[in-house]
Amino acid sequence: MTSTHEPGSPAPESSPDPVGDPASAESTRSEFSSESTGSESSTDSTAESTSRSDHSRRGFGQLAWAAVREVLIVVGLAMALSLLVKTFLVQPFHIPSGSMENTLIKGDRVVVSKLTPGPVDLERGDIVVFTDPDSWLGELPPVDPSALNRVLIFLGLAPDESSDHLIKRVIGLPGDRVVCCTSGGELTVNGLPITEPYLKPGDTPGGDRSGFDIVVPQGRLWVMGDHRSDSADSRFHDDGTGATGSVPIDLVIGRAVVVVWPLDRVTWLSVSERVFANVPGSAGTPTATNSSTGPTGSGNASRRPGSTPGVAPASAGANSP
Repeated sequence: MTSTHEPGSPAPESSPDPVGDPASAESTRSEFSSESTGSESSTDSTAESTSRSDHSRRGFGQLAWAAVREVLIVVGLAMALSLLVKTFLVQPFHIPSGSMENTLIKGDRVVVSKLTPGPVDLERGDIVVFTDPDSWLGELPPVDPSALNRVLIFLGLAPDESSDHLIKRVIGLPGDRVVCCTSGGELTVNGLPITEPYLKPGDTPGGDRSGFDIVVPQGRLWVMGDHRSDSADSRFHDDGTGATGSVPIDLVIGRAVVVVWPLDRVTWLSVSERVFANVPGSAGTPTATNSSTGPTGSGNASRRPGSTPGVAPASAGANSP
């Protein structure tokens, strides 16, 4: 059926064409542009925030690793230095008994120089740490330190409390004749009576034991404790010849030089040169002369009067039965 337009009736209004309307099209484009710009701005802001967060995390991680690396380097160097010092220079030791009283008492910690014997020669009167030469200590219960303590001992940061080492005073050097005792109760070394101020008060030089007359074999030392009546030293283990009671020099670890603990007992360990200064050398004892201008009274700066050269290995621990 065909639709007709009756005369006199108004003509139908035509719908506006939005596409054909310039103003409307511009408005639509503006809205699209605004939405697009807002979306891009939001994306850029999120990306920038993420980038800053990543950069901050990376920066913190790098700083943390640098700090950890520096600590590891410092600790490693400290451990290496401590190990070198312990191996070649000094090492702490623990005193577990009273055979060296009152010079050393139970519980003392001492530092031992490993330069003696070696660059610095042994001398009569030196207090030395040495490895048990022939089961002097007998059967002792084993010591089982903790893992941490083992590490500290290995590095030389803690005293070794193992039971296979001893500490005594050197009385006779190789070739010396040591005799106990004179009518006055004194020891003689190469015929000269000596007065020993380091003995425990109330003790006698012979410790109320049988006398002896020995010559120290080459390469060995005659050692005795300062608490003579309570020291199982060279006298106790000798067969009367000096051969079995003397200690091989190559078992000597070093010379005790200072008490470092407890603090109220910090003391430099030395013996008055007057005790052995006038002892004559024996045929087997290379005694230094006093004519040198060196600080130790010999042509060798490390040689002391009445001293003898020797070589010592590295080891650990001290006991004093």
